[in-house]
Amino acid sequence: MASKGAAASPAALRASSEMEKMSLEQLKAIKEQTDLEVNLLQDSLNNIRTAATRLEHASTALNDLSLRPRGKQMLVPLTASLYVPGTLDDSEKVLIDVGTGYFIEKTMDEGKDYCNRKISLLKSNFDELVEVASKKKSIADEAGLILQAKLRQASTTS
Repeated sequence: MASKGAAASPAALRASSEMEKMSLEQLKAIKEQTDLEVNLLQDSLNNIRTAATRLEHASTALNDLSLRPRGKQMLVPLTASLYVPGTLDDSEKVLIDVGTGYFIEKTMDEGKDYCNRKISLLKSNFDELVEVASKKKSIADEAGLILQAKLRQASTTS
């Protein structure tokens, strides 16, 4: 019941045997805590995924912008839903939003490089969080299984 066969690591076996020694209240607390942590990690994963998608869109927009000729008429976004007509003056210089209202002027290539570096960073953070979330989820599942077994055992003895 506690281990998943030969694939379980020694640390997982130790944690499982320690959980089997805990009281029902302790197991409930561990289950609730790890479930909460898993939910928070899932929210973080969704935020990272959203940010990576936005950066990929920005990178695509930079590529499209670099192909447009000088003097080209276009719509310029002021907000997510407000666009104004404008004329492309220089496609070699772009403003990069680095957060909290700060913008940095960069060349087109530097802007593309910035987006690519940020996307790589977010993807590596995403992979690390997925690993942590899966470990937390397995701990929560293990605590739930042990808790159910103890509750069944308690109901049959009383």
